[in-house]
Amino acid sequence: MTSSDLPRPNPGIMEIAAYVPGRETAHGVEKVYKLSSNESPLGPSPKVAEAIAAEHSNLAIYPDGSSYVLREAIARAHGLNPANILCGNGSDELLGLLCQTYLGPGDEGLFTDHGFLVYKIQIMAAGATPVSVPDREDLTADVDAILAAVTQKTKIVFLANPNNPTGTYIPVNDVKRLHAGLPKGTILVLDAAYAEYVRRNDYEAGIELVSDNANVVMTRTFSKIHGLAGLRIGWMYAHEAIIDACNRVRGPFNVNALAILAGAAAIGDKAHVERAVEHNEVWLAKVSDTLAALGLGVTPSVGNFVLVHFPKTPGKTAAEADEYLCARGYVLRRVAGYGLPDALRMTIGSEEANLGVIEALTAFMAPAS
Repeated sequence: MTSSDLPRPNPGIMEIAAYVPGRETAHGVEKVYKLSSNESPLGPSPKVAEAIAAEHSNLAIYPDGSSYVLREAIARAHGLNPANILCGNGSDELLGLLCQTYLGPGDEGLFTDHGFLVYKIQIMAAGATPVSVPDREDLTADVDAILAAVTQKTKIVFLANPNNPTGTYIPVNDVKRLHAGLPKGTILVLDAAYAEYVRRNDYEAGIELVSDNANVVMTRTFSKIHGLAGLRIGWMYAHEAIIDACNRVRGPFNVNALAILAGAAAIGDKAHVERAVEHNEVWLAKVSDTLAALGLGVTPSVGNFVLVHFPKTPGKTAAEADEYLCARGYVLRRVAGYGLPDALRMTIGSEEANLGVIEALTAFMAPAS
């Protein structure tokens, strides 16, 4: 069989660079500390296990296609109308639904140079043209550059706030200025996957902006602060017209029954969320300050991870640091695919994991004897 005998994907599909998740394993070590995917070291709320245990006898039954229980729980937690909420198989699915619903050939989708890789993938999968906009030197989104890149073809602008993998954010006034400069027919998607970790007075996740405008969408996830990455739960808040349009193309049972109940239990446990935030506040500062003291560049982060920059000096590069850490069981995230070949992204993990990375990098960065 030759290549000409094979079915042909749609134009542009084979030009997409497939998403590569963070490495999970390190061979030849007794214990592995996975710090590559920004998962919560505290895990999920204990109430999640109770909710799942109560549902195990009903697994032969299809889940509620509208995720009613989960949407109601989210609405209670944030003071929203459940009719403006759509749940998905992770926020990744929701980003794809937005592209599938609002983009097509001849349209453009914008994102920042160091923004989440899924934006470009979903834009291209919809047959549209991806447009990447340079960030500022401090790796923060440049509102003026984004607005300058907008054309009549621009149908969606993606803004991760805080951004992954940089951990930077832009204040709410800048977000509002960005929105004000967009055409009414262009959707601003605020990806607030790490919103719960932010403790800055000038930050807002996007709820108010969505409530006041028909062309703003906020996406959120249960994978980070709620410790439910394995169940793949995301949600978005948007005008009812956008919810209605996306509901017409999503799968009928896109959120499974266990995820629906687990998400509802997790978002109701505010004490567990606060414990996760407190742990992150303490260790984000300790890790950032200690690594900076070693002479490494550390981008100030408001998320549950930190971007660490290494010199180009042979023996001290990011690639060599990655191998050094992996050999000791510490798995961080290479971010060359994000245009940051000289950096590693480190999830804020358990106390044991954080101290282990600090000790290993202290030895790695020590002058050769």
